[in-house]
Amino acid sequence: MNTATPVTPVRARKKQNKLVRFLNSKKVVPFVFISPFVLSLLLFTVYPAIQGVIMSFQSVLPGQVEFIGMSNYERVFNPTFYRAVSNTTAYVVLTVLILTIVPMVLAVILNSKHVRFRTLFRASLFIPALTSTIVGGMIFRFMFSEQQGAVANQLIGLFGSEPLKWMFTPWAAIGLMVLLACWRWIGVNILYFLAALQNVPDEMYEAAEIDGATRWQRFRFITMPMLKPIIIFVSTITIINGFRMFEESYVFWAVGSPGNIGLSIAAYIYQQGIQQNDMGFGAALGVVLMLIIFVISIIYLIATGTFKKGDR
Repeated sequence: MNTATPVTPVRARKKQNKLVRFLNSKKVVPFVFISPFVLSLLLFTVYPAIQGVIMSFQSVLPGQVEFIGMSNYERVFNPTFYRAVSNTTAYVVLTVLILTIVPMVLAVILNSKHVRFRTLFRASLFIPALTSTIVGGMIFRFMFSEQQGAVANQLIGLFGSEPLKWMFTPWAAIGLMVLLACWRWIGVNILYFLAALQNVPDEMYEAAEIDGATRWQRFRFITMPMLKPIIIFVSTITIINGFRMFEESYVFWAVGSPGNIGLSIAAYIYQQGIQQNDMGFGAALGVVLMLIIFVISIIYLIATGTFKKGDR
């Protein structure tokens, strides 16, 4: 007859101490701290991405999943997709230019010692980022509605212009989405540039001023090179977020814009995958969008010399 050896309190404490020492060891602690991030990354990013790629090769209907090979990808390149790419590209180019140049200039101005109430201006510029895009978009819809009493139509009426149908005019449609994005994110980018400006030594400006450099020359040859890393960072995240843009399109045209003048790639994915219940085709569009973002981001980072060791 076998009898189990009783676990004494001393042995239990020894096992507990070994476990504590193991978890507190320098080799294990880093993995313990990063484990929540790794698990969330695997669960909410890697797994959905893999499932999305698999789904792009399937026809997904309620209660029916069928493998159809490359059929979904053969349908991707159509006139509607090209229109969505065109709209999104125009949106990305405009937002990158505005959300990089304007915040940089404003940050330099706000960083000047001659500007009063700098803290107040910084706080007020950051407030739009705390506002939901949907809430801000509803306000913009009222301001730029086709009615004669809309704020935008009243302003252009002061110059003798007729009321415009802002949300039904191609050039104005892109402008509305760009304006909403810039209104929301320009304050955040200003803070990025302000933080970077704190690392520029005042001695460099003083030496340049003694040598007779003008304000433009100091900005061009001191400020701009010192801000290069943050310029690349801001423009890169603007490119990525620009191609992923959905809310700015949805808030103005929830059921679809006339002639697809405000259709973005992400909105096209939503339209096909959710509204049309064509999940396989929507997943294929998502994979193509992911590849577009990846390729453009890599090309841009290579072109700006980010991967060069000499620029460190």
